[in-house]
Amino acid sequence: MLQHAERMMSAVDPGGWRSVDFVHGQPWVPYPLPVQTQSDIKAILLARGLSPKHRFGQNFLVDQNLLRKLVDTSGVGEGSLVLEIGPGTGTMSEEILARGAELVAIELDRDLAAHLREHFAANPRFTLVEGDCLDGKRALNAEALAKLGARPFTLVANLPYQAASPVMAICATMPACRGQFVTIQREVGDRLRAAPGSGEYGPLTIIVQAFCEVEQIAVLPPGCFWPPPEVTSAMLGLRPRAMPALAPDEAEAFGAFIHTLFSKRRKQLGAILGRARSWPEGIDPTARPESLAVADLVRLWRAG
Repeated sequence: MLQHAERMMSAVDPGGWRSVDFVHGQPWVPYPLPVQTQSDIKAILLARGLSPKHRFGQNFLVDQNLLRKLVDTSGVGEGSLVLEIGPGTGTMSEEILARGAELVAIELDRDLAAHLREHFAANPRFTLVEGDCLDGKRALNAEALAKLGARPFTLVANLPYQAASPVMAICATMPACRGQFVTIQREVGDRLRAAPGSGEYGPLTIIVQAFCEVEQIAVLPPGCFWPPPEVTSAMLGLRPRAMPALAPDEAEAFGAFIHTLFSKRRKQLGAILGRARSWPEGIDPTARPESLAVADLVRLWRAG
């Protein structure tokens, strides 16, 4: 058996789940548990004849302290509903479930999905959705949304880099999303935290900051992952604003307006929108889109 399995299966019920105790009728595992090490992950893949798949952006987080830090910062626990995208071998899934949360996980890789089904088969708080995390560019996976229902949830994930931007923009506008605690490419993290006038400031920044406060939790060098990616990563926390700049049903129209502006970001606002339109007080038609704060861009959109 795998070393990880031997460490973690010391108290097992006939169904194969580590049920030392029960809370409200649900299997409960005392916290903390050992987090999967790099050797564990390699052994899990080897046992199934697998290796990391570059096309899926599979870089497994193997720094145990940082993984726990992300889950700690999220604040999830007993009674929480969590969405995880790209669970891989289930390292973070185990950490989330060990705290008593209910987890809906989306995995695109059918081989890893098979492993996850087997690994968590006896845990009723684990639900797996196999498929892409996105339905098009503007919605999360419909099956996952159905599993979440209308209940408040928290996104906790080591996000696949290619899906990170649309996933975070979508979740930012969802009233049910209580927060996002994710590992992403540092470059994307810099864009999410960017200030007006910087080169990183753009549509993603504006949409997310209109709804959320963005905090950098940690910077992760490539060595925190196996295999190591070619880029530095960052852990971010996004918390919904008490007073968002927009209503959720305004996000799509505002986003289209912002994309129009930033497709010509070096031009003056008057040249893009036409000087004859109504201009809110304090907004100069000779200014460029990238110089305006989120609140001013919202005022400009509303004046149109």
